[in-house]
Amino acid sequence: MNALPTATTTSKADLRGLIDAITHATAEDSMNNLLTSEQWDMLAAYLLPVHLTAGQVLFSQGTNDRTLYLVESGSLSVHFEDDKQRLRLAIVAPGSLVGEGSFFSHRPRSATVQAGAPSKLWSLPALRHAELGNRQPAVALQLAMAAGAVLAKRLGNRRRRIAAT
Repeated sequence: MNALPTATTTSKADLRGLIDAITHATAEDSMNNLLTSEQWDMLAAYLLPVHLTAGQVLFSQGTNDRTLYLVESGSLSVHFEDDKQRLRLAIVAPGSLVGEGSFFSHRPRSATVQAGAPSKLWSLPALRHAELGNRQPAVALQLAMAAGAVLAKRLGNRRRRIAAT
């Protein structure tokens, strides 16, 4: 049974840790920082913090949810069970994201994502992204482009292709 991630709402999120994680990320599938500091300030009102304990499931393969998650700290493991019941694994590090596949495709989750260590994420539900697009279209577009770049990196690398969630 999936444990629900803990999300709390704040008036203005402090994204310094997330921005630092993205800026210093070295993983092949890390996110590019396409936002200015002013745009990050605008985005802060739309992101919700999520704290996971080690072993906690963020989302399961087959669930219908389009939330995008940006990884500030910790590590996430991505598990995929194919038609032959084989399990594959990828690790997502700080400075990257998960949920991009369903975010763009409007299809069920293609993998299960679980915290490998205590982790802090920032969630952007699809409805909040739509609201962001209405109020701050340039910020919404830049974030979508950054998520699309991560998806393209993962799909372009045969070993990391499974990490597209």
